[in-house]
Amino acid sequence: MIIPIFTLRFNHKIFSGLATVGLYDGKHPCLTCATTAGKILVHNPHARFNEGGRISAGTESDIHLLNIGQQITALTAGALNSSINKDFLVAGTQTSILAYDVDQNADLFYKDVADGVNVAVIGQLGQIDCPIAVVGGNCSIQGFDYEGNDLFWTVTGDNVRAMALCDFTRDNEQELVVGSDDYDIRVFKKDELVSEMTETEAVTCLCPMFGSKFGYSLANGTVGVYDKTTRYWRIKSKNQVASIFSYDLDGDGVVELITGWSNGKIDARNDRTGEVIFKDNFSSSIAGIVKADYRMDGQQELICCSVGGEVRGYLPADQAGENTVSMPEKDVFRELSLKKQNLLTELKNYEKNMKAHKLPIGLEKSEIDGTPVGLIPANTQLLVTLDVSPGDASVEPHIVLHISTSNDTILRAVIIFAEGIFKGESHVVHPSTQNLSNKLDVRIFPQKDGVVDLHIKALVGYKSSVQFHTFEMTRQVPRFTLYMPAADDTPEPKSSVVFHITERINRVVMWINQNFLLQNEIEVEDELNVKLLCLKEKTPLFLKMESNQNGKVTIRTDNMDLAGDVIQGLSSFLGIEDLQVTADFPDCLEYLRNVLEKVDEYHATSEKLTAEMADHSNLIRSLIVRAEDARIMGDMLNMKRGYMELNTVNRDLISQYNIRCNNHTELLSNLKIVNQTIQKAGRLRVGKSKTQVISACRAAIKSNNISSLFKIIKAGSS
Repeated sequence: MIIPIFTLRFNHKIFSGLATVGLYDGKHPCLTCATTAGKILVHNPHARFNEGGRISAGTESDIHLLNIGQQITALTAGALNSSINKDFLVAGTQTSILAYDVDQNADLFYKDVADGVNVAVIGQLGQIDCPIAVVGGNCSIQGFDYEGNDLFWTVTGDNVRAMALCDFTRDNEQELVVGSDDYDIRVFKKDELVSEMTETEAVTCLCPMFGSKFGYSLANGTVGVYDKTTRYWRIKSKNQVASIFSYDLDGDGVVELITGWSNGKIDARNDRTGEVIFKDNFSSSIAGIVKADYRMDGQQELICCSVGGEVRGYLPADQAGENTVSMPEKDVFRELSLKKQNLLTELKNYEKNMKAHKLPIGLEKSEIDGTPVGLIPANTQLLVTLDVSPGDASVEPHIVLHISTSNDTILRAVIIFAEGIFKGESHVVHPSTQNLSNKLDVRIFPQKDGVVDLHIKALVGYKSSVQFHTFEMTRQVPRFTLYMPAADDTPEPKSSVVFHITERINRVVMWINQNFLLQNEIEVEDELNVKLLCLKEKTPLFLKMESNQNGKVTIRTDNMDLAGDVIQGLSSFLGIEDLQVTADFPDCLEYLRNVLEKVDEYHATSEKLTAEMADHSNLIRSLIVRAEDARIMGDMLNMKRGYMELNTVNRDLISQYNIRCNNHTELLSNLKIVNQTIQKAGRLRVGKSKTQVISACRAAIKSNNISSLFKIIKAGSS
């Protein structure tokens, strides 16, 4: 149990997710938050900073404001230079990153980042020999040392929204855990992807806990804990998660997951079970959660900030000198009473069923003591099968889940729980009384390929029953579901991927039968030649393997994403650690060529607009000086003329700014396509080959060598 020990109130709004704490002089912790007008609030109750430059005094004596001049999108602090015992502040914007020495009131470095900065962390990554500031943006991740050198770069599948450093592989080296808008949590060991977990919504927050454990939150209000790839627990709320943090609030040496919510609530949950062990409320949404020895008494306080500017510091009750009970007695009594009531109800139902079994044969067993009894035959079974339906003009392709009982009992209701398929992750089918039968069909519309567990609960009984038996079953939906055998005259796709493996054809056939939802299993003897049709995109997928050419495998599809999914799934099943391929996707490469040409055009336009805005800014300064000189000299006519010209130039500046914003938005969308294409090219390979392709592609783009880039995507090297 923790209790509040201090409260602060800032007369400034704090932006959600943009709060950190740093030892900028190496001794005194300073709470640092992003606030309005492109400024950063630095609270330092222990000393004052040198004013001037970017730093100005705030309305309160212990608050300073750091002027960035742009909307702040990421904020963190940490020891960026291992040779200096103090923290540096790193702020990210939509176009740049700034590392700042708050103590000396000086820039450490400033770098333009074309992909923008959505999130930033500071720490030691893998075997890189110095701390780096890792920033995530538009499908890309970059790492800078304290001099601004670019030491790390890789790509992800979508915009990066959350990052954390933790020892995921338990090898005493930090790995980078990345959450993005495509619902995936990826783990990078330096620039190599070592693990990937798929969630049901965009990942919004990540925080390291202990060892390989980390907490996460999603855009739909879900929060939970992973240990490596195993999810311990998760809960879902109608409110949004604003921030998560790890803190040992009961002093047992194990950190709990602290969650700040959009409704102002703070709660702490057990890392193994998700049980709430503490909660508190603020009057406005939570902006951030950090920890620091803020009172300089040797104890690390949990510090929570709200968007309204309220700050509270908490300490475990034993450290604060208070004697409290972790759970009040009345809560324990209420919980035990509820358990007792449920057990008594269950016992009563068992006793009625026992009476019914003891009645002589031929007597009515539907009622005992005037109450209906839900008896069903002891050999009743629940049968579940899956089929693929191609759909029609009014219904898109889908999976049909057939649920039935093995006798004349009826299905009164069916509840299905599944991640990423149903809105709200659950689906209830409750047929009307006249439509009750022992069979029930449920349509499922998967949004993308992936393995999904269907947790089915069915209420089974008779039409006259009031009490029903609950049957529980789990059925796994294979990775590739909306596929059917293609006709023999289906045209062959133009694009292909070719590679060689030292495996028997039977093993590949086994993988296909396990991962594709086909009515009839595939059986081959000498040569594998499977033709499938993707129902969702109406595109063919051909899989071919020749036994007499050193295990040559050819995958033909015009969808680079699908080819990557097939290769990753097959490699995982066969235990392949390194795989190089030859890829030929002419349509994708031609589209990429056009996108790169647009990127060059947008860069040129951006430079031209920047130069024009600089000229206009100089003109504005001269016009203001002339107009003010005229006003002081009493020349109202020239003053009026000067301010009219100033108004015209200002309108031109606003118009150019809007054009520049639209140009930047288009540039970001095209850069996203470039980064995603590189990531897709990497997914066509496995292991070191994948890492080499991504690094080589990045080098080719930096040198603007388009022909080399295309060779790398095709062959894996230039």
